[in-house]
Amino acid sequence: MMIRPLPVGIDDFEEIITKGYYYVDKTLFIRDLLDKKGKVNLFTRPRRFGKTLTLSMIRYFFEDTGTEAANKGNRTLFNGLKIRKQGELYTQEMCGYPVISLSLKSSKQPDWELAYGCLKEEIGREYLRHRDVTDSLDTAEQQRRFEDIMNLRGSRQDFITSIRFLSDCLYLHWKKKVIILIDEYDVPLENSYFSGFYNEMAGFIRSIFESALKTNPYLEFAVVTGCLRITKESIFTGLNNLEMISILNPAYDEYFGFTQEEVNEMLQFYGLSEKRDRIREWYDGYLFGNTEVYNPWSVMNDVKMMTTDVNALPSPYWANTSSNSIVHNLVENADTSVKSELEDLLAGGTIEKQVHEDITYDSVYDSEDNLWNFLFFTGYLKLVSRRLEQEKQYITMGIPNLEVKYIYSNTIENWFRVKIKARDLSALYRAMQDGNVEVFERELSRLLKESISYMDAKEAFYHGFLLGVLSNMNDYIVKSNRESGNGRLDITAKSLDDSKSPIIIELKAAETFQEMEAACDRAVMQIEEKEYDSWALEEGYTEALDYGIAFFRKRCKVKLKRHRF
Repeated sequence: MMIRPLPVGIDDFEEIITKGYYYVDKTLFIRDLLDKKGKVNLFTRPRRFGKTLTLSMIRYFFEDTGTEAANKGNRTLFNGLKIRKQGELYTQEMCGYPVISLSLKSSKQPDWELAYGCLKEEIGREYLRHRDVTDSLDTAEQQRRFEDIMNLRGSRQDFITSIRFLSDCLYLHWKKKVIILIDEYDVPLENSYFSGFYNEMAGFIRSIFESALKTNPYLEFAVVTGCLRITKESIFTGLNNLEMISILNPAYDEYFGFTQEEVNEMLQFYGLSEKRDRIREWYDGYLFGNTEVYNPWSVMNDVKMMTTDVNALPSPYWANTSSNSIVHNLVENADTSVKSELEDLLAGGTIEKQVHEDITYDSVYDSEDNLWNFLFFTGYLKLVSRRLEQEKQYITMGIPNLEVKYIYSNTIENWFRVKIKARDLSALYRAMQDGNVEVFERELSRLLKESISYMDAKEAFYHGFLLGVLSNMNDYIVKSNRESGNGRLDITAKSLDDSKSPIIIELKAAETFQEMEAACDRAVMQIEEKEYDSWALEEGYTEALDYGIAFFRKRCKVKLKRHRF
């Protein structure tokens, strides 16, 4: 029996069903949408959490295609799925409405003209999809306007009101109100902010939404998706019929991301139930409303990889789908307070911040609270708890899982490497080469205080930190975890000038400040007992500089033993 493929990167509902992909049934979203009767519904979820697939599912369920054969095909897509079992109250809505469906993700362009051009093309394609309605238009002016927009000849005003005008045309043709679906509404806003044309883009999007969603008598309902809730006054001006469903809202909380039950079923289906703990540690941890969910993109990628190689190692799949620029900016601009909070998070702790759901891209860096909120609502932090103090709401946040922790730690490592390259470390290098323990310790401590640490694997962090520090020793060959003597030493540094003594370093992470001295002694003794410097004698050196270095938090202790052969 052929195993069902996983739909990694496929967000068209029809393709998933007709081509036999594994599908996690989220069709009860439609039931809740009909029950709650929201007029304009804005769903904000992190990227790659199923927003585009959800809108595709909605379109295939509700859209009247104009032909009975196509409608029958769309109804068939839902055979055996949960929404079919909810009764006629819901199934009678199938294929019952004209649907306008737009994705704004193509507008991620470097300047306003290109971005605007892409938005025009997306609107033009939707007009082309509905070109049959021109038979029902009353006037030559309506015909001209429709064709101008479809052929991208329309004016700025034409495109600003294009969704509302298409609604009018569809109603004239079908005598039914219209469902409007807009995916990734905030992509053009985020991109335009970082590319320098936010005001133009925000004005355009605001005008489209006002005409299509606020003053549209032919609107049945609308579903809008994005990663971030943009300030109502900025984009959704005067839109009193808007319902914001963010990750803090318990409504629809199980429909974006995979629940524990859904992950268990998937793992059982592919014979991978023994991998449950690994999947949970790496990709679980998000709390949407009252439901804990997994990152669906990463789960599917990981399960797909394990169906090929059951022993494949977990990877940061979600991390690799974006530049993660917001984390880079946080790390690069971190002051002492932010560094301390990052260290708490990376050590498995939490931070508490006031909630700011109404933020704009141009205000992200106005305050630390805004930045932390941005990270929370876009999936880089998880909700641990929340409380109300007078009229203000506070949330306690943590890092969701190992995948997201990788994003932070990898970003910090890259930041540190760049920072080290820009520093003059000649005093530290000279002290280490000359055996000047006092200066070596002082310079190393100074760098340690400036770094951002992640202490869950303490010795590994300090090992990486010191390798980063030594990476600029251009006239030295620095090696890590080299087999030598009776074991594997931590770090060696050998000069290209063989008249200079090679350096052997053993690291220890002390449990307390008072224990640093003894840890240092153990490190030096370990070099001697396990003969880590024996390779230096074999290569003809007459002396090796054996360093024991002990770390405790942001402090270090250095000891030296000159081993003369």
